[in-house]
Amino acid sequence: MENATITRPAVLILLGPPGAGKGTQARMLEESFGLVQLSTGDLLRAAVAAGTEAGQQAKAVMEAGGLVSDDIVLAILRDRMAEPDTGKGVILDGFPRTAGQAEALDGLLAQAGLSVTSVISMEVDDAAMIARVAGRYTCAGCGEGYHDEFKLPATAGVCDRCGGTAFKRRADDNAETAGARLTAYHAQTAPLIAYYEARGVLERIDAMSGIDTVASGLAAIVTRVSAQ
Repeated sequence: MENATITRPAVLILLGPPGAGKGTQARMLEESFGLVQLSTGDLLRAAVAAGTEAGQQAKAVMEAGGLVSDDIVLAILRDRMAEPDTGKGVILDGFPRTAGQAEALDGLLAQAGLSVTSVISMEVDDAAMIARVAGRYTCAGCGEGYHDEFKLPATAGVCDRCGGTAFKRRADDNAETAGARLTAYHAQTAPLIAYYEARGVLERIDAMSGIDTVASGLAAIVTRVSAQ
């Protein structure tokens, strides 16, 4: 689906543990709906580089070794959402992470006459997710992704895209680390899911399906909730 139509600015939040495919699906939603993915990490770096007021505040905190406050993150998010390219809506990545941050986000959006359109929880099977993450590796040359079980190069040891023969794995892509990530994710996200479920904006989708199947499900949700 390309250039799908939405009738009001969408504010989407994708929830899911590392390896659930949030990044891939966010890029597909950007292309299909003209949305803009906003990653808090990228926003912070851009604001610091641009020297905005909030960026200067964030820079001072980071240089001192501290954690950037929610107020600063919200200010940077507010500034970014005021830019013209976000007119069709945004996909929030990495924020909110807690119910308290979700409440603060609601307040920020209300000031702009907006609200969270949909929070989509990308549901995973923990055991299968650990296997998915632990088997990932990439071409060292072009970054093409592979998997020990699900996606091997057509010719063993040769990248399908660039023909390279060097591959690499992230040091933290192993079963132990993946399991710890999932445990932390469930503990951190449970209150957030409850918060949005109580507000009637939570959707759930099986993230263990194929990429195209997940993409179709997400597109259907975005189309439906944006037309309400």
